[in-house]
Amino acid sequence: MTKLTNTRDVTEVAVGIIIRFDQAVLLAQRPTGKPYAGFWEFPGGKLEPSESVASALKRELREELGIEIGSSRAWQVIEHDYPHAYVRLHLCIVQEWTGEPAGLEGQKLHWLSNYREAPSVEPLLEATVTILEMLKSFESTN
Repeated sequence: MTKLTNTRDVTEVAVGIIIRFDQAVLLAQRPTGKPYAGFWEFPGGKLEPSESVASALKRELREELGIEIGSSRAWQVIEHDYPHAYVRLHLCIVQEWTGEPAGLEGQKLHWLSNYREAPSVEPLLEATVTILEMLKSFESTN
């Protein structure tokens, strides 16, 4: 965590926007025992002290999903203030990986094929809603 002056601690988080060949994106449901259990989000997790975003993303996706990412591309950084934590989300585009994503922490997974319309799973974390909106402009520029 990074301490900012006159504000809350910031939790640094690596987030994988995993995009399948058909442009579907992978969402994971937060498992029981974690804040916002049952809510859907993009997979990823907290950076360890002195860990880079790329290293954290590789580690988290291996631990959570059992996949090895071939490469990722830093895309955006956004911040969100949840009641339990203030998070800085380092969004990374992942289009190359090996293995089939599986919920290794007991979480459900869902490929969201049309994020332009109402999501086919809910509830979504607030930051996830923001990221889905951002993805609409990403697709039109790539």
